[in-house]
Amino acid sequence: MDIVKLWTLCSSNGIILEADMRDNITRYATELKYWNSKVNLISRKDEDNIFERHILHSLSILKFIDPKPKARVVDIGTGGGLPGIPVKIARPDLFMYLIDSIAKKTKMTEMLANHTGLKNIRTINARAEHLHQELDVKFDLVIARAVAPARKIFNWTQKIIKPNAKYALLKGGDLDMEIFDLEEFATDYSITVHPLNLVGYEEFNKDEKKIIILEKK
Repeated sequence: MDIVKLWTLCSSNGIILEADMRDNITRYATELKYWNSKVNLISRKDEDNIFERHILHSLSILKFIDPKPKARVVDIGTGGGLPGIPVKIARPDLFMYLIDSIAKKTKMTEMLANHTGLKNIRTINARAEHLHQELDVKFDLVIARAVAPARKIFNWTQKIIKPNAKYALLKGGDLDMEIFDLEEFATDYSITVHPLNLVGYEEFNKDEKKIIILEKK
């Protein structure tokens, strides 16, 4: 997949990428592939499929949830900046915080984030459950991509979210037990699981990719 195909798919699914955003995504994908050979940020076998398996996958969040303007968003376990950097590129108004517990990853991710030239994007080396000790910030939206069970992410972030905060968690496979465990803790949230049905792209369905959305009841 190239940037034109990515742009076409995003447009078909209501995710608008302006010319400068497409340029930023191309630069980010190129640098992510280059630095992945030095610091393991994504699977080596995915290096030639960054646009579809990582960028499009991250951007799919924006099909299912529309963050309010200038929302504060925290990406838990960001790794190489996924899904946070693509979401920030597509929504430059957001205040994006990229969190990872592995120092070498946050150093690379900070560099990648800085190279986008976007404002209000910050990378923090910390464990998610200790974020309330690092930040005096409350978040509107929590995002994550296959980093930990939903219950853990929910519990880790309870001290750093606003009362009406939402969650958008990219997952895969059979989620029945994971949702069962989550429901025990997130009793005042509605929990919805959506298959990643993208117009014009069937691979996420074949791979059983899904997104969990939590919203206050």
